[in-house]
Amino acid sequence: MSAISPAAVVVLAAGGGTRMKSNSLPKVLHEVCGRSLVGHAVAAAEELTPQQLVVVIGHLREKVQEHLAAHHPAARAVVQEEQKGTGHAVRTALEALAADGVELDGTVIVTTGDAPLLTGETLGSLAAAHTEQGNGVTVLTAVVPDPFGYGRILRDEADGAVAAIVEEKDASDAQRTIAEINSGVFAFDAKLLAEALSRVTTDNVQGEEYLTDTLEILRTAGHRVGAVVAADYRDILGINDRVQLAQARRLLNDRLLERAMRAGVTVVDPATTWIDVQVTFEPDAVVLPGTQLQGRTHLGEGCEVGPNSTLKDTRIGAGARVSNTTADSAEVGDFASAGPYAYLRPGARLARKAKVGTYVEVKNSELGEGAKVPHLSYIGDATIGEGSNIGAASVTVNYDGVHKHRTVIGAHCRTGSDNMFIAPVTVGDGAYTAAGSVIAVDVPPGALGVARAQQRNIPGWVERKRPGTASAAAAAAATEEAAEA
Repeated sequence: MSAISPAAVVVLAAGGGTRMKSNSLPKVLHEVCGRSLVGHAVAAAEELTPQQLVVVIGHLREKVQEHLAAHHPAARAVVQEEQKGTGHAVRTALEALAADGVELDGTVIVTTGDAPLLTGETLGSLAAAHTEQGNGVTVLTAVVPDPFGYGRILRDEADGAVAAIVEEKDASDAQRTIAEINSGVFAFDAKLLAEALSRVTTDNVQGEEYLTDTLEILRTAGHRVGAVVAADYRDILGINDRVQLAQARRLLNDRLLERAMRAGVTVVDPATTWIDVQVTFEPDAVVLPGTQLQGRTHLGEGCEVGPNSTLKDTRIGAGARVSNTTADSAEVGDFASAGPYAYLRPGARLARKAKVGTYVEVKNSELGEGAKVPHLSYIGDATIGEGSNIGAASVTVNYDGVHKHRTVIGAHCRTGSDNMFIAPVTVGDGAYTAAGSVIAVDVPPGALGVARAQQRNIPGWVERKRPGTASAAAAAAATEEAAEA
C-alpha cells in the first residue's frame, strides 16, 4: 500500500439504483455484513488516510447525508443536483473543494459507492502503482470468468499501457473474448484530471459526461494510461440488484469467517454462520452452527457461542457459554452462561460465572458474580447481588404503566419460585422469600419474606359442584378407600 496518502478520494454514490426496486432506501444504503454499501466504500478509502474524502450524493440525498454524518463524519458529502454522468459527478466534487479553497496536488482516487468487496489494500496498490509508473491515469482492472456486459481493456502491445476501453455493445467479436475489464475505479493526477474534465463533452447517446472519456483525452495529450489488475477479481464486483447484494454478502461473509478462523476462532459450520465486519474475537473462541454475530460483538478467549444464537453489539467474556440465545447490547462475563433460549436485551450484564437459564429474559439488569436465574423468569430493571439464586417463574414487576422502577436483590439471597417483586423494592443480603409470594415491601437482610394468602380447603366441593365428572368419581373412590382403611 502506498506510504503517501492521496490528495483525495472521491466516492461516487449519487445513482438511484432502480434495479434494487426500493422506493424508500437508496441503493448505497443497503447493507452487507453490518455496513452499508457506501460505508464499505468509505471505510476502504479511509485506510488510505486521504487528505480529502468526498462522497458525491444525489438520489434520496437526505438519507445518505444523514447516514454519513452518523457513521462517517470525516467524509464530506457533496450533492450532485442532477445525475449527468460520472464525469459530471467528479467535476462536482472538485468544484466543491475548490470553492472552499482546497487546491488538490497529487493523486486523486475515484471509486464507486456500490462495491463492498473493494478493499483498502487494493486501493492502496492502485495508488502506489500510479505514482511509481508516473501515469496520468491508472485504471483498476480485473480478469473475470465472464466479462459479458463489462467494458473491455485494450492494451498497447509495446508497453502494456491501456490503449482504450471498449464497451460491450461497441466491441468486435475478437474484443469480446478479452477477459480483462474496467472496474470504474481510477487513480488520476489531480491537475490532469481537472483539465481533462473541462474537455469532456456530452456528445453521446445518454447526453452525459463520462469519466472514461478522460482516458482518451489524457492519452491523446501524451500522458500514459496505466492499469493495475486486482489480485481478486471479486474485489471490483458492483451491486445492481438484490441478487447481487446477496452474492456479495456471501462472499464477504466467507472472507470474514476465514479471517476469524486464521486468527484462532473455530467456526464449526461456516455455511450457516454469519458475521459482521466490526465483530472482534480472541483465540480459541468456538462458534457453533446457525449463529449470527452482528454489530460490534466481541468473543472472548475460549468462549463458546451457539448453536442458533444471534448476538448484536454484545460482549462475551472468556470461557463463557451462550446457547440458543438472542442478545442485543448485552454483556456476558467470564465463565458466565446464557441459555438455552435466553433473551438478553439492552443493558443486561452478567458478571463472572453468573447464569441466565432456559426461557429467561433480562433487560437493563445486572447479575452479580455467580448469581443465577435458571428458569422461566423475567428480570427487568433489577440488580441481583453475587451468589443469589432466583426461583423459577419469577418476575420483577418494573412498570406501573407510566414509569419504570427498580428491584434490588442483595447478595446470597434465595428467592422462591413464582415470586413477583413489585418495584421499587429491595430484598436484603442473605434474605429468603417464600414460593408464591408477591413481594411489595422491602425484606430486611436475613429475613424470610412471605406474602401469600392462607390456604383454605373446602371438603366435598368437587362432588357437589362437579357431579358426574371423572374428577368427582376419582374423589369418591379415594374417599371410600380411605374410609375402608
